[in-house]
Amino acid sequence: MSLRQSIDFFLYDWLHVDTLCGRDRFLEHGKETFDAVLDICERIAKDKYAPFNRLVDTQEPRMEGDRVILPQVTHDAHAAYAGSGMLSAAQDYDIGGMQLPYTVEAAANSFFAAASVSIGSGMLTVGNANLLMAHGSETQKKVFARNEFSGRWMGTMCLSEPQAGSSLSDITTRATPDGDDFKNDVLGERYRLKGNKMWISTGDHDITENIVHLVLAKIPDANGQFILGTKGISLFIVPKQLVNEQGQLTGERNDVALAGLNHKCGWRGTVNTLLNFGEGKYPVRSGGIDHRGAGAIGYLVGQPGQGLRCMFHMMNEARIGVGLAATMLGLAGYYASLDYAKNRHQGRSARGQGKDPSSPSIPIIQHADIKRMLLAQKSYGEGALALALYCARLVDEQHTGTREQANEARLLLEVLTPIAKSWPSEWCLEANNLAIQIHGGYGYTRDFPVEQYWRDNRLNMIHEGTHGIQALDLLGRKVLMEEGLGLKLLKQRIMETVRLANTQEQPIKMHAQKLVDAIEQIEHATQLAWSQQNPSIALANAVPYMQAFGHTVMAWTWLSVIASTQCKDATHEGRRRACDYFFNYELPKISAWLHVVNNHDMTCAEMPIESF
Repeated sequence: MSLRQSIDFFLYDWLHVDTLCGRDRFLEHGKETFDAVLDICERIAKDKYAPFNRLVDTQEPRMEGDRVILPQVTHDAHAAYAGSGMLSAAQDYDIGGMQLPYTVEAAANSFFAAASVSIGSGMLTVGNANLLMAHGSETQKKVFARNEFSGRWMGTMCLSEPQAGSSLSDITTRATPDGDDFKNDVLGERYRLKGNKMWISTGDHDITENIVHLVLAKIPDANGQFILGTKGISLFIVPKQLVNEQGQLTGERNDVALAGLNHKCGWRGTVNTLLNFGEGKYPVRSGGIDHRGAGAIGYLVGQPGQGLRCMFHMMNEARIGVGLAATMLGLAGYYASLDYAKNRHQGRSARGQGKDPSSPSIPIIQHADIKRMLLAQKSYGEGALALALYCARLVDEQHTGTREQANEARLLLEVLTPIAKSWPSEWCLEANNLAIQIHGGYGYTRDFPVEQYWRDNRLNMIHEGTHGIQALDLLGRKVLMEEGLGLKLLKQRIMETVRLANTQEQPIKMHAQKLVDAIEQIEHATQLAWSQQNPSIALANAVPYMQAFGHTVMAWTWLSVIASTQCKDATHEGRRRACDYFFNYELPKISAWLHVVNNHDMTCAEMPIESF
């Protein structure tokens, strides 16, 4: 079954996304317009992305002076993507958008990730602009967000610093008011920023005429001291090229300097940079006076001290996007290894003439262990795609549903977002590992694409919050917030699926009982983890907890897919077998993961450093 067939099935037969067309925001749409968007994106991905995936892996971005040079194919891909209207797909008609459901937008973007995640599409730019639409002033929306939606400019998120990494409370980039009249700039309160930011994707390039950096920094108090912790963090727009209130370039470069490129094992076609803000490389003039070294000009977004809250708007979008990218890489490896297994002849059947060396060799897909590895990949990849689209559907519920629907969607997204990001980044990476294994020795050569898929996917366990951070967020916050209401609501949804499954044939009922046991284990482990009210003990095994939680969510996703769809063709049989595989081979793992959680095992936490 092709990627398009899977997407169509999940959108229409399982999620019934066409029913959204009855809502005011989507009244002008129907299945025909959704299909047209999918057709366009599939064609662009096939023509402008897929043929060049290897090229951008080998022809990495390079520096020439203070410029970053990218292959022409990257420019062409961006132009085609921007020309499709996908950058503003979910925006209002009156600003040039298509008012598409986010579910359809996410599904359409999956084609680009599968074709070449390394070339990239518009995830960061759209997330940047969406943040500004939610938290920026009207002028900031007009000048910065709309130019990003049009494809004229691109956007970044600048969080991490070389010395702080993921510990955002330890950032040292500072922002000071730019003169006594800093509040009078029409683009927002104007500050001067100094500091360094690391791991900035698309941080410098010549694809677009400008780059809109969203930068986290701290505003010193009257004594020049920072407010400790994340509450002291504010958010700023720092454009690469300075602009006026009409969105026109002034011809003056902001003091944002490219300090170097990071050379990665994967996603090599995407620029990744170290940026220095306010080091004095570029003179930012004011009133004809050279203010070299005063700092890069930045405009405050929202209120001082609320930067991290604003930035989470973009980070949560990016986390779902990273999960979808990981999913697509897993599926790309699955399709490649499936094709290889059907055409590669090796060995003989274990039945009949299996020991007769004169008998013809067979396609390796006939071997049981190859089927095991293919089934594993199918269960991981298609299951993760279903989960990603389900989360996208929750976003649409949050934005366009009734008050009750919107609140339930919000709570479910709080709990599911760490899973939607972390689970595919771990298990679709394992799918890529199995794809290499199926190819044998050819798998680790560059004669086949699967080794690149693995390298590309390895970054996703780190992108937008590492695996460990997602686990701490899940067990330390998400399952506890609002008196555990999100987890309770998730269990309600799971039990609805169980009741539906119990009306069907015995194998489905057996899966339903296993799922009931799994969610009860999760509830019990959550209670036990926090039974001593000690965060150091509770969170010592947050990752095993998240792994068990994610497997339970994936089992629920698969059972929902099988129990709620009536199609009985060969593709349904394939999904049914993938569901069986997951329940029989994968779900039993949760007991081992939760064992260390339930017993407050401190083997890792209490390991003496000197004993390593």
